[in-house]
Amino acid sequence: MPTDPFVAPELGDHPRQEPNLAPGVHLPPAHAWKADRPGDLVAGQPKGDLLGRPGPNVGYAVMLAGRLRDSIQLAPHEHGADALAVIAELAMKRAGSYGRAPTMTDVQIAASLLGYQGEVDDTFASWRGEVLHGADHEYGVRRAFVDAVPDAVLRLPPKVPALLADFRGELQQSLTH
Repeated sequence: MPTDPFVAPELGDHPRQEPNLAPGVHLPPAHAWKADRPGDLVAGQPKGDLLGRPGPNVGYAVMLAGRLRDSIQLAPHEHGADALAVIAELAMKRAGSYGRAPTMTDVQIAASLLGYQGEVDDTFASWRGEVLHGADHEYGVRRAFVDAVPDAVLRLPPKVPALLADFRGELQQSLTH
């Protein structure tokens, strides 16, 4: 492979500051960083209801969820915008739990957990439509639903029927009370 003529054949990997210092003088080690600027969160990211899960580029899940618009199966009187908003939020939460940006797999797992890929009983589908009504426009509705889904469930292997039935039953109980 040819070498760029502007690249020296022997790389000088030495830091350039050291040779410029007086003999016997070395750069001090870097100091530890601490959150002392205005706006820094001293105790780290707060956790609790309605606060969400931070992650890199989580908004990308909204665009990915939009790709499922034609393939999700809605219950009667259920709005597609509400379903896509909650699917995107669950995908954001799943990706954030891994510390990475959302992928299409996150979106598909979120859709299958809620039964939007089919394989859901009518009782759960009608309950889902009632609980998620207005989730596209109301942050509190969407966040309360997503906060009720534990991280452990989001990390389960997808499409395990027994696990999905248990999860859906527990979700209905936690949001009904």
